[in-house]
Amino acid sequence: SAAALLVLAAVVGLAVALGLLPRTPVNRFCAASNNRTGFLCDDRATCILASQVCDRVSNCRNGEDEQEKLCGDLPRSLPGYLVFRCSNPAYWVYADQRCNGMNDCGDCSDEMGSSAACPPCGSEWWRCSPVLYKYCSCVPRRLCRDGIQHCLSWSDEYIC
Repeated sequence: SAAALLVLAAVVGLAVALGLLPRTPVNRFCAASNNRTGFLCDDRATCILASQVCDRVSNCRNGEDEQEKLCGDLPRSLPGYLVFRCSNPAYWVYADQRCNGMNDCGDCSDEMGSSAACPPCGSEWWRCSPVLYKYCSCVPRRLCRDGIQHCLSWSDEYIC
């Protein structure tokens, strides 16, 4: 009858509210600043960079970016979209660190590797073979003509 159906709906609603029944997983993928991979906070409006998750700073109002179930066993406890695996299986970086111009993996696989699939150097970068292992295939244009060699060819000082 209608009364039994109403009671059943109330019991199921209460069980979900108390966490006794599993809820549908929340999709927290979002695009943060500069179209980088992000994590959507509970307010469904705040999108933080992937690298701000599990950094010991609560960037979401309710602290969901620092919860134990998310940060307890890095990187396994993170959703796959937040993680980029370096070519050396022992290393990983946050997905927003892929294609950022910096050698975050230590072997440039996050900048030049086939799984990284990075676009060519942007307008803020100069393409060359860098002297410093901090960069992979481009150096920031702000380093051009600063009197310090950043490219093997010295192109950052004479052409850039």
